[in-house]
Amino acid sequence: MAKTRPLSGGPSQRQLRVAEVIRRALSDILARGDVHDPELGSASITVAEVKVSPDLRHATVFVLPLGGVNTEGVLKALTRNRQELRRQVTGQIDLKFSPELSFQPDRRFDQMDRTRELLNSPEVRRDIDSD
Repeated sequence: MAKTRPLSGGPSQRQLRVAEVIRRALSDILARGDVHDPELGSASITVAEVKVSPDLRHATVFVLPLGGVNTEGVLKALTRNRQELRRQVTGQIDLKFSPELSFQPDRRFDQMDRTRELLNSPEVRRDIDSD
């Protein structure tokens, strides 16, 4: 049977499914404090999204510490402990290859705040109210 790719060019169902499994596993690991790093132990970290490469060998994890405090420090701690996190994730999921993890800050909340500011600006409010 031929392999088909989505017409939209977006991620396949398999990529989405694997990404969600990895996200849940990482969330559980970080919530339980299974990684023994003082910087990670004192931070409450939200794993917002995981994007997986088409070959499922690389996963980009988008994280945000609670309140956005010390984002750079948390990213450095996660990067420092990524092999341990990879080992623990591999123990919870069933894949042929264990994905290489990389961590990025989740900027969606900043973008939502900027959008709110734009929508509440006097110029936009004037246009909205005139309709």
